[in-house]
Amino acid sequence: MNHLKHSVSRLLINSSFVKSTVLKSTVLVTAAMLPLAASGETINATIAAGHPPVFRWVKMLDEVFIPEVTKALEGSEHTVNFTGQYGGSIAGVGEELEAVEAGLSELGICQSLFDPAKLAIQNVTYYTPFVSDDVRSVSNLMHRLQLEDERMQKSWNDNGVTYLGAPVVIDDYLLMSNFPVDSLADLDGKKIGAPGPALNWLAGTGAVGVSGNLTTYYNELKTGVFDGVIVFASAALPGKLYEVAPNITKAGLGAQFAGAVCANTDWWEGLPSTVQEAITAALEKTGDWYVDNLEAAVAGAFDAMAANGATIKDAPQDMRATWAKGMDNAAKNWASDLDAKNIPGTDILKLYMEEMRAQGATPLRDWDKE
Repeated sequence: MNHLKHSVSRLLINSSFVKSTVLKSTVLVTAAMLPLAASGETINATIAAGHPPVFRWVKMLDEVFIPEVTKALEGSEHTVNFTGQYGGSIAGVGEELEAVEAGLSELGICQSLFDPAKLAIQNVTYYTPFVSDDVRSVSNLMHRLQLEDERMQKSWNDNGVTYLGAPVVIDDYLLMSNFPVDSLADLDGKKIGAPGPALNWLAGTGAVGVSGNLTTYYNELKTGVFDGVIVFASAALPGKLYEVAPNITKAGLGAQFAGAVCANTDWWEGLPSTVQEAITAALEKTGDWYVDNLEAAVAGAFDAMAANGATIKDAPQDMRATWAKGMDNAAKNWASDLDAKNIPGTDILKLYMEEMRAQGATPLRDWDKE
């Protein structure tokens, strides 16, 4: 009997030891699984951008965003150590969202323009040219829609990322060419480079649209791959496109939304609220800086390009009207295609156009009403 009691006692002791060991191990594993931020130590965050820092939407990260986060966290128990991976070092143009989704970077300039399959409805502005050249209006509206409209949010969330802000808005698109343009007839047979959905803007002009982006435009123009490009002044100047395409035609194709800063959702949700608030506030200031800086830069860009030999002309109103009227209604086709995939293209098209008209825009074509 005593032997039985002794055996039971030993069994209970061993059981208690096992439970204690398991409990300790569980605590250690759980602690290891918690975000580094929870301990109050430095949080490391990589930011991906396919474009180099010469472009404003990359420059804003080092010049405004990172310093603002650092300043906001002064005196708190948290710090963030940012590492900028720009110019395609870990993600090329249009690959940023995938890098953030996969956790290769915590943050990135996620570009809807170059990732139309995953951020389809975010490209609504690129299917509605000739609507507005007001970058501030486009920026404010698209930022609000990403934050408030569940249909917009779904595009980001379905890809494991969270929209944060600092919209990348593009100033009024124009045509730069190595030949003079006085009418649409001058475009007949010319090879014109354009980004993604902007190729649709060339429908009906007689030009041959070729997909391209800012990182390659200069060499493609120089070597004769392109005769011209659809581009915007604030990027044409630093890209020195006036050297190889000195004929600038301001056609009023419109300001556009091209993307924004997004974060890996798991990483973002694991951050302390203090850090989230600091990043969100910093991005608000970054977005304001971006638009202010962009507006100031556009006028200066035209002056500088003219000083360097570029010829700058406003397209005649009848040419603009003919251009807009002659285009296919790519917006309706785009919206219908998305509807067929259970993506609310028609609803978003209507919403965007109605919101822009309410803000005072006067589109050359009401793409949603045809």
